[in-house]
Amino acid sequence: MIRTLAAALVSIALAAAATAQPKADEAKKEAAKPPEPSVTEHAVTIQSPSGPAEVHYRATAGTLPVLDEAGKTKAHMFFIGYERLGEAGADGVRHPDPSRPITFTFNGGPGSSSVWLHMGAMGPRRVVMGDEGQAPPPPGGTEPNEHCWLDMTDLVFLDPISTGFSRAVEGEDPRQFHGLDEDIKSVGDVIRLYTTRNERWGSPKFLLGESYGTTRAAGLSGYLQESAGMYLTGIALVSPVLHFQTVRFDEGNDTPYWLYLPTYTATAWYHKKLPPDLQRDLAAALAESERYASGPYMLALARGDALPAAERGQVAAQLSRLTGLSTAFIERADLRVPIQSFTKELLRDEGRTVGRLDSRFKGIDRTGNSASPDYDPSMSAIWGPYTAGFNAYVRGELGYKTDTVYEIMTGRVSPWSYRAASNRYANVAETLRAAMARNRDLRVLVMCGYYDLATPHFAAEHTFRTMLLDPEVRGNVSFVHYESGHMMYIRRADLGKFKADGRAFYGSALRAPGPAR
Repeated sequence: MIRTLAAALVSIALAAAATAQPKADEAKKEAAKPPEPSVTEHAVTIQSPSGPAEVHYRATAGTLPVLDEAGKTKAHMFFIGYERLGEAGADGVRHPDPSRPITFTFNGGPGSSSVWLHMGAMGPRRVVMGDEGQAPPPPGGTEPNEHCWLDMTDLVFLDPISTGFSRAVEGEDPRQFHGLDEDIKSVGDVIRLYTTRNERWGSPKFLLGESYGTTRAAGLSGYLQESAGMYLTGIALVSPVLHFQTVRFDEGNDTPYWLYLPTYTATAWYHKKLPPDLQRDLAAALAESERYASGPYMLALARGDALPAAERGQVAAQLSRLTGLSTAFIERADLRVPIQSFTKELLRDEGRTVGRLDSRFKGIDRTGNSASPDYDPSMSAIWGPYTAGFNAYVRGELGYKTDTVYEIMTGRVSPWSYRAASNRYANVAETLRAAMARNRDLRVLVMCGYYDLATPHFAAEHTFRTMLLDPEVRGNVSFVHYESGHMMYIRRADLGKFKADGRAFYGSALRAPGPAR
């Protein structure tokens, strides 16, 4: 009897477990789903050439699916879209204008969310920073952004998979999105899907990317043309890297050394480490450094061990003059000073380091004897305020409720795959060149900071000088420069200039096309 009862109880328990398991699995799947989109309406006062104007807008925070060829959802990509609303109609309701320009924007990393451009430069709210970009005391806060871009374009901020709130679905390996071509495809497909679902095919379309986001934007210029027949009106490249040979300090690759020299000079100028005649004027110091970098210094590097000792000494002396580093240090480095050595050495006698993203910033290391800095002080200055500011904003003002961690900057995308550029340096400059040849009305704006040691301005200029643009479209490319770093807009004066340069670019790109070709 006891055995029979025990067997019955076991049978009941097994049946209950069998029933509960599908329910648990279903609950787990339900919890893994992203929240429903949150749609809210707001207003912001924006400064324009004609004075301040109140702009009403609709904000949508949500996700779009990344689909495979069979229509199966592989991931959910988080976005925040802003649409300007027109005057209220007879029904008292404000509506967006689907013919307005629309800009798809993203940061880089790889592994970065779009928070920097969103909350630092272009969105309706901005993280509060000091006038020169210095961090406020924790926790910081946000303020209305009078230099928001909504008066000239609708905006869509995209977070690539594994950044922000974007995630692969359960059972899918997120590594399938972590690579040069894979990233371009997933972001491009979401841009096409957003354009279709929101009926924006009739809008002039722009891309704006920063850092690795410029790599993505250049790749998208070709992918969107070829896969979706989507021709762009303009692309803005903020702190660009299109050809990775220009920024990789690898053995046997001397290219970055001479391309970084002008930024070393600008940094030394800012910290008052140059001789008096160079210290008088930044523009003059940069001009001398650029001439020397692309002439005698480049040739000296190319000669290698064949460079006579006397000439080697002259080169070391001139590099010392242009960098603020000692001749002895430069000679020990074989005339080749990589970023980490420079950022540690320049202010070593003061017990300080300089930033990589923005070399105006100073850091404090545990010891002055190490070969490289412990951390990037310019990254530390922005990470905390932007993290707190965005998390408060998206869950509060935008009403997007989720327990998912917003990945501001994540290492979960590492190692990033450059399989498409195996055994060579990744180079999307050719993709952009080909896109401009096919779409000769495509305009490109390149925005560079003089104190950017991550993607130096001279490297960007060299890339465009050597990408074989046809003379007919060469004039479609314009450059602007800032006395700040990688994220130039954290400096209040450059935030206004960033918007003014953008306004001029959009105005030029939206003018009537040239004669038939």
